[in-house]
Amino acid sequence: RLIYLGAGTSGRLGVLDAVESVPTFSISDGVVIGVIAGGVNTIVRPGENAEDDTGAGVRDIEALNVTPADSLVGIAASGQTPYTLSGMAEAKRLGALVISVACNHPSPMAALADISIAPITGPEVLSGSTRLKAGTAQKMVLNMLSTGVMIRLGKTFGNLMVDVQATNAKLRERARRIVAQACNLIPEEAASHLEFCGGEVKVAIVSKLANISPEEARDRLAKADGFVRLAVQ
Repeated sequence: RLIYLGAGTSGRLGVLDAVESVPTFSISDGVVIGVIAGGVNTIVRPGENAEDDTGAGVRDIEALNVTPADSLVGIAASGQTPYTLSGMAEAKRLGALVISVACNHPSPMAALADISIAPITGPEVLSGSTRLKAGTAQKMVLNMLSTGVMIRLGKTFGNLMVDVQATNAKLRERARRIVAQACNLIPEEAASHLEFCGGEVKVAIVSKLANISPEEARDRLAKADGFVRLAVQ
């Protein structure tokens, strides 16, 4: 699992990236997790005092049953938020890979982490308001981390997000465009072939590129662990 941990703006950014990963890459709930100091209520309501609760940081990590198979990303503009530091320390004690995303360096979080990512953004336009430049930089880093992980998991084909969940009209149209681009089809052909393949983008691409049935495409994808490029070889 990829677990984000933070307080305030940093925590909200982690939750945002975790939630958006599900429809973008068709992953199961719980593969990418966002944990915020103070719990889910602080996503929509201020709860900045929660960042000082070191005990909560430990308890929130314990509740996830973290193992050495997990990666924990601690997020804080300052690099020294007590809640985040305590959670990172607990995750490290449990054997997880611990990553720091902070906009200061050196920092206590960087010193604790196995990997430190430090986008140095400099002073804010409004002094101390780290939801501005620092928050923007943190979001970009989290996007890069989750996207990189999903590429390694076979959730893309070239620069196409072929595991998209087509759950509304916009995403169904996007699925058709992805199939059209991947297979060099006109929109009508892509729509027809996608429907023939049960609306499954990966199956449609493998079926068309390898000139095989949807059933055989599903079998190839299963054997290739979901990697389209391997399935069409």
